[in-house]
Amino acid sequence: MHAPVPSRHEIGFREFVGLIAALMAMTALQIDTMLPALPAIGDALDVANPNDRQWVISVFMFGFGGAQIVHGPLSDRFGRRPVLLASLAFGVVCNLVAAVAATFPLLLVARAAAGVATASSRVLATSIVRDRFAGNAMARVMSLVTIVFMVVPIAAPNLGQLILWLAPWRWIFYVLTAAGLLTFLWAAIRLPETLDPANRLPLSMRRIGQGFRFVLTDRLALGYTIGSTALQGGLFGFLLSVQQIFEIEFRAMDLFAPVFSVMAGAMAVAAFLNSRIVMRFGARAVSHRAVIAYTGIAALHLVLALAGLETVLTFAVLQALMMSCFGLAGANFSAIAMEHMGRLAGTASSVQGLIQTIGGVSIGAAIGAAFNGTTIPLYTGFTLCGVIAIAAVAFAERGRLFGRP
Repeated sequence: MHAPVPSRHEIGFREFVGLIAALMAMTALQIDTMLPALPAIGDALDVANPNDRQWVISVFMFGFGGAQIVHGPLSDRFGRRPVLLASLAFGVVCNLVAAVAATFPLLLVARAAAGVATASSRVLATSIVRDRFAGNAMARVMSLVTIVFMVVPIAAPNLGQLILWLAPWRWIFYVLTAAGLLTFLWAAIRLPETLDPANRLPLSMRRIGQGFRFVLTDRLALGYTIGSTALQGGLFGFLLSVQQIFEIEFRAMDLFAPVFSVMAGAMAVAAFLNSRIVMRFGARAVSHRAVIAYTGIAALHLVLALAGLETVLTFAVLQALMMSCFGLAGANFSAIAMEHMGRLAGTASSVQGLIQTIGGVSIGAAIGAAFNGTTIPLYTGFTLCGVIAIAAVAFAERGRLFGRP
C-alpha cells in the first residue's frame, strides 16, 4: 500500500517516478558519458599512465560517496527541496569548471566537487520515495525508477561517443551542464516538499552519530548495506575497467558503446521484471536468488578467463546476465535495508549511501588498478564480491534465505 503524493503542484504518480528517476540518473550520466572520452582526456591533459585515467571516474565517486552523510541530515532539518535545489545548482557550476579545466588536477577537483553535488540526488531521491512508501511498495517504486533511469546508462556511452565525433571532449561537460540545469528547473517547478514538518529533526553531530548507530546496530540494515556495498564494488570495478578491456584486450573500441548499451539494457529489463514480480514474491525471495545467480555466473566467467577462452561474445553475454542479476537485487537490497529506518530516513539513507559508495568505490578502485590487460582481475573481484554479498544477507536474515523469516 502507498499513500498518494500530496503536492501543491499536483504532481502525478508517473511524473513523480519520472522526476525521481531523472535525479538518480544524474549519477549514471556523470559517469557513463565519460567512458568513451577517457583516452581523449588523457591525451589532451598529458596523463601518461592509462590506469590513471580511471581517476576521472574514481574521484567523482569518492566525492559522491563522502558527501552523502551531509545531504541526508541537512534534508531532515531543512526539508528535501532546498537541499536538493542548492546541490543541483552547484553541480551545474562544477561541470562548467570541468569543461574549461586546463590541467588534469583541476579537472579532478571539479569532478570531485561534482560528485559532492550529485550525491544529493541519490540521497534525496531515496529519502523522498521513503517519505511516501515502505517495504515491498517502496521496492516496486524504486524498480520503476530504475527502469526509467537505466535508459541513461544505455544511451550515455553512445551520447559520449557522438559528442566526440562532433566536437572536442570538453563538450561532454557542457552537455552535463545543460542536463543539470534542466533537472534543476523541473524540480524547482514541480517537486513538492515531501518531508512532513512534524518529522523534521535538529541538525547535530549527535543525531548523525545516532543515525550511524541506528544503521550499524540494526541487523537488517547492516547486513543489506554490506551486501549492497559488495555488489556496488563489483559494478564500480567493471565501470573502471571496461573501457580498457575493449581498448587493450579486445582491440574493439568501435564495439564498446553498443555492447555496453546491451549490458545496461539487460539490467533495465531485469529492473522492469522486478517491478512486476516483487509484490507477488517479495523482495527477499527475488533478491536472494538473484545474488546467488550473480555469484555463480561471475565464477563461471572467471574460469573462462583463466582458461584463455574470453571473447567479446562471452564477455557480453555473461556480463549481461550478471547485470540482470544486479538489476533484480539492487533495488530490493536498498528497500530492505530501509525497512526499519522510518522517521530517520534521510540520515539513514545518507549513512547507507556513504558506506555503500565509499566502500564500493574502494573495492572498485582496487579492481580497476589491478587491470593487467585481461578480464581475470575483474571477475576475481566480481566472484569475491558476490560471496561477500551472500554472506552479508545470510547474516541479516540469520541464515534463513528466500523469504521473510
